Amino acid sequence: MTATPTDRPTVKLRLGKGRRLADGAPWAFTDEIAMDRRTKNLAPGTLVRLVEGDTALGLAAFNPASTITARLIDPNPDAEIGTEWFAARVRHALALREMLFDTPFYRLIHAEADNLPGIVADRFGDTIVVQPNAAWAEQLLAPLSEALLAVTGARNLVVNATSRVRKLEGLEEYLNVTHGAVDGPIPVQMNGATYLADVTGGQKTGIFFDQRPNHAFVARLAKNARLLDIFTHVGGFALATLAAGADSALGVDSSAPALALAEQGAQLTGVADRFQTRRSDGFDALQALAGEDARFDIVICDPPAFAPNKAALTAGLRAYERLARLAAPLVKPGGWLVLCSCSHATDPQSFHSANARGLARIGIRAALVQSGRAGPDHPSHMALPETSYLKAMFYRLDG
Repeated sequence: MTATPTDRPTVKLRLGKGRRLADGAPWAFTDEIAMDRRTKNLAPGTLVRLVEGDTALGLAAFNPASTITARLIDPNPDAEIGTEWFAARVRHALALREMLFDTPFYRLIHAEADNLPGIVADRFGDTIVVQPNAAWAEQLLAPLSEALLAVTGARNLVVNATSRVRKLEGLEEYLNVTHGAVDGPIPVQMNGATYLADVTGGQKTGIFFDQRPNHAFVARLAKNARLLDIFTHVGGFALATLAAGADSALGVDSSAPALALAEQGAQLTGVADRFQTRRSDGFDALQALAGEDARFDIVICDPPAFAPNKAALTAGLRAYERLARLAAPLVKPGGWLVLCSCSHATDPQSFHSANARGLARIGIRAALVQSGRAGPDHPSHMALPETSYLKAMFYRLDG
């Protein structure tokens, strides 16, 4: 049970370690905390007063098992954390999304940027899918769930606790429909296309809302085009471009269930006659298509994160370089190559440099025309540049 404000433990920063927090960062790492025996024995998710010397920094969620040991959740160390506290933050987040979108399909809660560290929630009309990716969120899941449903008026709630980051918090994985019922994939209209989100069995929360503006940009280029969409998931870029008038699109993914949903989405969009799928690893598909002398007006690669953390950065950048090297020869002269990265550890310049190396090694010249990011329902925390994770680079190849 969470401690009341009067008996919350105090956790101290080590001397001189408060600069990042003073500059607005909401995290304190293990090496910044005075980790005595009492502190080490606090239960994961304990709410604590975080202090530096005699100065109270605020209320923090503490987890001695996590590298992110303390997450600031409120500037008031005595704040009461319950349904109304969560509701205030959900209302603030909802107000932004209602300014941006006419229909209730979006990322509703984007963790630190929405003042709910470690919590992600996507909205699919009457259904909310929440990811409690930090120990404190797991402990306070009941009032969080009540607030999400009460504020939005949604009837169904899915708790998707399968994110790999939960392992870093010492949490188990599970997936439950805790409120209402979900009968099957949910249709989502975006950029003139219909996608099907499997919120109880698909990847992440079922669909990737973050690429919505980048889908729209490619759609502007796609009239009468022949398109290749590698790592298409449930239709990704392919369905948006077909809805905008592309002549044809080939969607490639290693997941048979995702491709089945993509095909159903193509039928609902009315473009099934121009859409083909191929089940394959993305790298293998690129090599096979090169052997078939296939060429496309637009080639898009939107892979899973190759560099999800700093330890994987070097290998991840090599993988992005290889992807660019394999994909570019499939683009017709004067066509478009779209390369994406959702790796938190990869900054835009490093990603662009990896792409440029891949193109240079095969003698292809290109201009970077557009650099996209996640949609506005995925805001970034000003003191955490890694929360601006999505990069979408649009290259026009020389004719």
